[in-house]
Amino acid sequence: MKRESIRSAYIAAALLLSAIFTGVIGYIIIEGWSFSKSFYMTIITIATVGFREVEPLSTPGMYFTTFLIVSSFGIFAYAVTTFIRYVVDGTFRHIFKDTRVKRKIKKLKDHVIVCGFGRNGKQVVRELLEHQAPLVIVESNEQTMESILEDPNLLYVHGDATKDEVLQMCQIDMAKALITTLPVDADNLLVVLTAREMNPSITIISRASDEHSDSKLRRAGANNIIMPDKIGGTRMAKLVTQPDIVEFLDFIMLQSSENMALEEISCKNIAACFDGKTIRELDVRNESGANIIGLRREDRSYIINPIPEIVLTSNDKIFVLGTKNQIEKLKELLYKGVVA
Repeated sequence: MKRESIRSAYIAAALLLSAIFTGVIGYIIIEGWSFSKSFYMTIITIATVGFREVEPLSTPGMYFTTFLIVSSFGIFAYAVTTFIRYVVDGTFRHIFKDTRVKRKIKKLKDHVIVCGFGRNGKQVVRELLEHQAPLVIVESNEQTMESILEDPNLLYVHGDATKDEVLQMCQIDMAKALITTLPVDADNLLVVLTAREMNPSITIISRASDEHSDSKLRRAGANNIIMPDKIGGTRMAKLVTQPDIVEFLDFIMLQSSENMALEEISCKNIAACFDGKTIRELDVRNESGANIIGLRREDRSYIINPIPEIVLTSNDKIFVLGTKNQIEKLKELLYKGVVA
């Protein structure tokens, strides 16, 4: 819609300028007037405002004026309505917003790039916004862009995510992650290849429809591949075999971050007094109120519900369940050796 409005505005401007040019040249040649008089006469003639002539017209001049009125009346009306629609449709507002959005994107760092704003993409954006993660949406569809423009808080790039220049506009070299949710696996594959080449350290998560695309996407550089159909089927089966567990996990995951959160915490910058100590010595539950429900070792192996005798190292990552305040207390304890 925006491109159509801009194209119509260009056409209207071109027609109007052509009519003005014709009028000015005609009066200069026929009447021998100066450029200023010819221009003024052309404008009042095209606009049909009813002002008197700047000078008496000759017979050829009267015929030319008649021709100019008849030929330019429709052009002038078209130009006026087009420019009014251009403003009313919000095109000016969109242009100003585009400029403001580009400035904000250039300042981003450690953000997430979301390619595609379909059903999966919208859910991804909703979840990232819930966690206050900075993000940029890449979308090529005109109609979908209209819904993005309605939200003043969304940063976006209108273009094809498979193109290098589009990802560069998203500051991909400064991004920490890219999530591609395009409906066609081949497009996701190209996005993954392009993104991995442009930023070797970025985390890439890709959607896939065909299970045979999994290995291809991993070879292309994707860290994780999500298959919505497979996840949906598994969930439906679990709702039959283990309905209460599914509902309990949903209850935890759908809670607001203020009420309850399941969060991962890196031990990379753990306080020296806790490096090499056991979970029991950390005394997480009593000091913060949060619970360590899982742990990932350096070799990417997982320990579920780790026992108190497990020794923590700076290479571990712990998974914690608790309220926002409880988790903040735990972070203070881990990183500073004190409780907030």
